[in-house]
Amino acid sequence: MFPDVLLQIDGSWTAGTTGKRLPILNPATGETLATVACAGPVELEQAAAAAVRGFATWRRVSAFDRYKLMRKAAQILRDRAEDVARTMTREQGKPLAEARTETLAAADIIDWFAEEGRRAYGWVIPARADNVQQITVKEPVGPVAAFTPWNFPINQAVRKVSAALAAGCSVVLKGPEETPASCAALVQAYLDAGLPPGVINLVFGVPAEISSYLIAHPAIRKITFTGSTVVGKQLAALAGQHMKRVTMELGGHAPAIVFEDADPVQAARLLATAKFRNAGQVCVSPTRFLVHRSQYDRFLEAFLAQTRTVVVGDGLTEGVTMGPLANTRRVDAMEALVADAVTKGARVETGGKRIGNTGNFFAPTVLTAVPADARILHEEPFGPVAPIMTFDDYDGVVAEANRLPFGLAAYVYTRSAKTATAIARDLESGMVAINHHGLALPETPFGGVKDSGYGTEGGAEAIEAYLNTKFITQALV
Repeated sequence: MFPDVLLQIDGSWTAGTTGKRLPILNPATGETLATVACAGPVELEQAAAAAVRGFATWRRVSAFDRYKLMRKAAQILRDRAEDVARTMTREQGKPLAEARTETLAAADIIDWFAEEGRRAYGWVIPARADNVQQITVKEPVGPVAAFTPWNFPINQAVRKVSAALAAGCSVVLKGPEETPASCAALVQAYLDAGLPPGVINLVFGVPAEISSYLIAHPAIRKITFTGSTVVGKQLAALAGQHMKRVTMELGGHAPAIVFEDADPVQAARLLATAKFRNAGQVCVSPTRFLVHRSQYDRFLEAFLAQTRTVVVGDGLTEGVTMGPLANTRRVDAMEALVADAVTKGARVETGGKRIGNTGNFFAPTVLTAVPADARILHEEPFGPVAPIMTFDDYDGVVAEANRLPFGLAAYVYTRSAKTATAIARDLESGMVAINHHGLALPETPFGGVKDSGYGTEGGAEAIEAYLNTKFITQALV
């Protein structure tokens, strides 16, 4: 059974008053699994008011007691991981193993932020006079509006929710309408752990209507968004009009650079595996493959060999390593990008087309001889298409890597410590992985620069976005 998904407001699950529901589709079969309720102005106002009440309660819970409740929520999520993973695969499409990994990783993220909440320390600042005491304290910023996407329906939500809760904030979470049940399972784990009513609220509906309502609402003090750069800029501008603090985790177009001294076979295997994870629907997916001309032939051969081992199918089927794209829009986008590249002279080495007539399946695709004006070298593909190009010198590859306005992630393969040090310095990217793929761990920063956003959703810095620093100076009399 796949139950209908409701709204969570002030501790209760409700269908709301709009009467509007959206279908939840299985991207592998096209069947309607269930429906998700949509919030209107009445429900959004209820959620904001509940968040105000929840904040008044939660902020006064000690950091230690918040920590204990969050650790309990993490364990509940672990205990339910198998069921939650199956739900995620059915509504999002990713293979069951990937869905299971995402669910278990979410529990680790909750644990991480639970611990960080206990360490949100202030300072004692040496005063200039003997009778003056100067201190800073950390206080929660207030109710948070969080907006999360469908590609990682738990992973993206859990970072925002857990950082907010660890800091003492309440949350109105606008979850993804296409993958709502996974998000609801995360919220239910928190509620079952004993989170007070109103501290976490979950709404779905028309994204533009919800964002315009919540961002402008006087009760909301902090905005956090993961999604496209185009939408992120619109929301950031709206938040700026209302003086709301913002964290933006936006799109990317990650260069993957293989230098002449790298092992091209090992690099190809690792990069191909990363490329086709979640069918390429990953903001930090390697998307522009820049290979030194001397290593190109060996790299391409190994990359194609690895690509051809990818088994495409329903994510619940044993042995499948890449599921369908999440929706028909992504299939249409892949077809358009490949057609544009081929029209301009690119070669399709493998794949290049949708698979079958049922579900949103698209073949893992490798393009070569991609011309500089091809759309795929300028637009984030967000799908299983890999354009592979050559380069000849260090300055040229750095210029190409930094050419786009994106700056989220970058990947480098080299055996030279000198080259690794230089490229880490010269790449305009919020995250750089050298000789492995070590991004998105709970304890490490996760965020971009330039049009890829600002702020971080991982590591010790992440909780700071949900805290105000208050300075207190007192003359001792």
